[in-house]
Amino acid sequence: MFIFDADCHISPTFQGGVSISYDELVRRMDRAGVERALTWLQPPYERGRVDDGNAYVAKAQKAHPDRIAGFGWADPRLGVDRALDAVRRCIGGYGFPGVKLNGAQNEFVIDDDSLSMPVIEEIARLGGMLALHIGGDSPENTHPWRAGRIARQYPELQILIVHIGGAAFHDLSRACIDVAAEHLNMTLIGSAVRAQSIIRAIKTLGPERVCFGSDTPFELMHVEVAKYGALLDEVVDARGRELVMGDAIRGILRSRGSGVATPG
Repeated sequence: MFIFDADCHISPTFQGGVSISYDELVRRMDRAGVERALTWLQPPYERGRVDDGNAYVAKAQKAHPDRIAGFGWADPRLGVDRALDAVRRCIGGYGFPGVKLNGAQNEFVIDDDSLSMPVIEEIARLGGMLALHIGGDSPENTHPWRAGRIARQYPELQILIVHIGGAAFHDLSRACIDVAAEHLNMTLIGSAVRAQSIIRAIKTLGPERVCFGSDTPFELMHVEVAKYGALLDEVVDARGRELVMGDAIRGILRSRGSGVATPG
């Protein structure tokens, strides 16, 4: 079975703490039996080093083109113009399929009309994908209904919803699943969220719209693979398991014209 981890982080300043290099990410992938990893920079980071982080992700993809699928990051709190430049560099320069916004880590409202929406508009204009941190760690900034507003405004924009409203003691997963049920351009990544929420998402949306994610290095990849192996029992058939564990995200990337998805 082809396993594609849809939520991994690396950092150019990986000394100490839980931060890891791209070589360490590949080592963990080998241990877990993961073929590919959708990879973005790792918070927390020095706010002024977002560009360095994106460049490091691009370097990782170049070093391991068959294993690491890079994805961009933009922080509009550093300035909208700078965030727009980051989007253009990530999609047009590095060839990333899209850009992630994290309103919890970077402290902004994800559908703010003057701050984040111009950045999302540029991602959509360039034909990229949008990834959003949607979690209970910052419910005001990243509430699922804010992602729903974005999805309605940009119905052709493929949106990856990371954490399904989990990532904290406050669980917004039910609201997140309800919103996703109304917007076909949303796909959920089940990282840092309770197993019952992942099961509910699969039963509600189908296995083609829920993707495995480990949130490496904040969680242990091989443990998360084992967790999914257990929770998928009696929830999906063999094809459903393949979709959740890798084929769904691989198909999305292929459909967006990204070179990171291998045939097969």
